[in-house]
Amino acid sequence: MFDLTPLYRTGVGFDRLAKMLDEVNNFDAPSYPPYNIERTGEHEYRITMAVAGFTADEINIEVKENALSVTGRKTEREDKPQYLHQGIAARNFERRFQLADHVEVTGATMENGLLHVDLKREIPEAMKPRTIAIKNGNGSTKLIEDKKAA
Repeated sequence: MFDLTPLYRTGVGFDRLAKMLDEVNNFDAPSYPPYNIERTGEHEYRITMAVAGFTADEINIEVKENALSVTGRKTEREDKPQYLHQGIAARNFERRFQLADHVEVTGATMENGLLHVDLKREIPEAMKPRTIAIKNGNGSTKLIEDKKAA
């Protein structure tokens, strides 16, 4: 458990962060299907999931608020095979990812049994650093330059 009391003294609106930390602390993550999360650029990310045996029609990707949900539902086959050994899992799944603010899904591709979901963090113009003009009492203006945030 984390004590976020010092954060509440100097910050506003971090109650959502506390809720997320509580959820993570009490969360039992499913292990199927396996996945990777990689950083592909300064503000770009990719989630790669091993979904062997699924077709693109059997997978649904949905973004709601700050949550990404990837769901796989196998369609029933009329000609069910008689397996002597079934090592490739073909069970239904739902995998959820919590997205940070301003992270958007930019696309998804599927190749060689791997589902790739590309994400990008787009910071709105209103949140980017900007220069503020300070007016003196005599009418002249002094510019203060903000440093660009990384």
